[in-house]
Amino acid sequence: MAKILSIETSTGVCSVAYSEDGNIVASKELYQVNSHASNLTVLIEQLFKLDSTPDIKDIDAVAVSSGPGSYTGLRIGVSTAKGICYALNKPLIAIDSMHILTQPVVEQYKATEPQATVFCPLMDARRMEVYTAVFDHELKLIENISAKIVDETTFSDWLSKYQVVFFGNGAEKCKDVITHSNALFIDDCHPLAKHLAPLAESYFAEKKFEDVAYFEPFYLKDFVATTPKKKVL
Repeated sequence: MAKILSIETSTGVCSVAYSEDGNIVASKELYQVNSHASNLTVLIEQLFKLDSTPDIKDIDAVAVSSGPGSYTGLRIGVSTAKGICYALNKPLIAIDSMHILTQPVVEQYKATEPQATVFCPLMDARRMEVYTAVFDHELKLIENISAKIVDETTFSDWLSKYQVVFFGNGAEKCKDVITHSNALFIDDCHPLAKHLAPLAESYFAEKKFEDVAYFEPFYLKDFVATTPKKKVL
């Protein structure tokens, strides 16, 4: 039975979870933008002070979201996960944020005409661009993860054949653009550590571990630093 600490920081939500054998024992979430740097280690400390969790030294692995998503959030999450792995000599598991975001949605809809439905996470990448992918009812990737600028034709091939379930923090801005009758939008969906846990359990069983020294997040796009238009003295 694997005891796994899961960390998810690919969006504005900072979350951690502790699981045993793929089942969530405890989790903590903070819905506060730009809070990861100051709160991630605090959430982990709070998690392992609960009566239901063991000492952090007794975990078997650390799982983390590998991206795509927020450059800063991913960097903080991965560096924290790697630090814990180094300190405790534990293996590192990395799972992309598209799978983490989609996992609970597939679970919710798999009993309703699964063959006729595909699942399309939309993660905000600023303006009308999103990070996205397409999954089937068994959470198998059927269109690779990519960055797309969304217009009325972006998902037309899928919409012509299937009901497409759209969700994630990029879905809201796409509602007025994607108006096909086969488009279904779900609100308030976030990639969370507690959704990472069952995926991490299967990775642990298959020993799909990362090299702690060399692993880097999957940013998908290069980080572009911006400077403020007005200087404040």
